[in-house]
Amino acid sequence: MAFQNTSMMSLSSPSQYSSRSFRKLATRVGSGLLALGLSVTVALPSFAADPFRTSNPREIGELTEDAFEAIFKEGDYASARQILARAETEEAGEPLVHAMLASMAYLEGDSGLDEVLRRAELTKQTAQAMLDSGRDPLRGHLYSAVGVFLEGAHLLKTQGVAQGTPAALGMLQQVFSSMDAAESIDPNDSELNLLKGYMDLMLAVNLPFSNPDEAITRMSNHGSPIYLAQRGIAIGYRDLEEYDKALVAVDNAIADAGDNPELFYLKGQVLVRSGNPEASVPWFQKALENAEGRLPERLTRQIRFEECRASDSNNCGRFR
Repeated sequence: MAFQNTSMMSLSSPSQYSSRSFRKLATRVGSGLLALGLSVTVALPSFAADPFRTSNPREIGELTEDAFEAIFKEGDYASARQILARAETEEAGEPLVHAMLASMAYLEGDSGLDEVLRRAELTKQTAQAMLDSGRDPLRGHLYSAVGVFLEGAHLLKTQGVAQGTPAALGMLQQVFSSMDAAESIDPNDSELNLLKGYMDLMLAVNLPFSNPDEAITRMSNHGSPIYLAQRGIAIGYRDLEEYDKALVAVDNAIADAGDNPELFYLKGQVLVRSGNPEASVPWFQKALENAEGRLPERLTRQIRFEECRASDSNNCGRFR
């Protein structure tokens, strides 16, 4: 889940800035973030459940909301997968369903890449259906961007950075175009600001001469839910090596989300990077205590590996 910061001296052209940033962003598809149809029959949700908005909810659907909270608030991927199996039928017109399934497939590594591509296409199809029907143009543009982004992530994973970069750069421009179209409808929308804030923050972390302050302000002022906005801010500060601010943000996320093992894991990472590995060990252990039956096995192994290294133990490679 972690990545190295890009130094100003390691890049020499604007095209390299974009390709490096797209590659870094692609590695985020499976964590959060980031981050997310069917073209013939569009089933409208029965309820206007909405994990992003506390007032004036949009028609997202109760199952989709439950799956979203299972992943991002509770860190319970196993329950989310069961909920999404129902949501595919009962809330089939919701692009967030396919975006979440794509993100979960991305966490499976190479074995999940075909499913990532399939879900990316379904994300785009359901987003286009929203646009064609006029049901929700803002979210239609937003998830058109997400679908293209997922395709770009798949491209770079399967073709490699050197071969896939030219096409990926074109995709990145499509993502920005669709995001801009969504923003023109309501620049203060919380779902838009959460996703765009994640993306802008990751770009700011990896591009020289970029300023992350605007992205952090966007997520702080307009991003919702709080646990996910603060998580994104914590990741950004972690990678900017501003560890005190990262700890404040991850503590805010934990206070809002409860016992999400991924947030405990993130706090452990921040403490390790800040030069305090001893303090990180209880947080890695707390993450592992809450990971049983909830997190994907690949992610659980990674936490065990990092806990082992923080404990200064030998033979940590057995967890890789």
